[in-house]
Amino acid sequence: MDFDVLTAGVEPGGLRSKNEIKLLICYMLTSAKAPLAKTDIISIIQDNGLANYFEITSAFADLLEHGNIVCADEKEDLYSVTESGMLISSQLDISLPISVRERALSATMNLLAKIKREQENRVRIQQTEQGYMVSCSVSGGNMDLMSLSLYVPDMLQAKMVKKNFHKDPARVYRCLLALVTGNSDLTAEILQEKTQNTRNRRNRK
Repeated sequence: MDFDVLTAGVEPGGLRSKNEIKLLICYMLTSAKAPLAKTDIISIIQDNGLANYFEITSAFADLLEHGNIVCADEKEDLYSVTESGMLISSQLDISLPISVRERALSATMNLLAKIKREQENRVRIQQTEQGYMVSCSVSGGNMDLMSLSLYVPDMLQAKMVKKNFHKDPARVYRCLLALVTGNSDLTAEILQEKTQNTRNRRNRK
């Protein structure tokens, strides 16, 4: 393929043509088997250094104009792939390096897992006269395993609580369970996991 796109911010091995970017977008939506937000699609491709932001948005607009993708939920800004888009994505196996496919697919699956966690484990932010009340629930399927509410003075902290809760609702549940039951062994286990995860992140840098 001819190189016909801006490559600022694109890592070695990234995409160098608009057709490649279109292929990848269709591939992500086909692989996800679920509608994705435009902002999430752009973030996945850009954060992995696969393409330039402006080129991604341009390729996205072209796919939408030609009916390869459609808006599945205008309110939520969700998009799905059409039959013609699936046909485009089928060409990806022979058109893009396997490293690009794997990076994009891995990021897409992580995104879907995040969406599922957020749907199953709810967070509600309610403004009060004193600040904000953040209510978090950990789902156990047909019932809530845990529900808690805490006060924070501003929206910035409320959003931080929501973000950190959604990172690992199960760990929040285990931490509270360990504290309220006085299970020192479980508390030590959780702290050890946290320390190991911190070390792993530092080693990857």
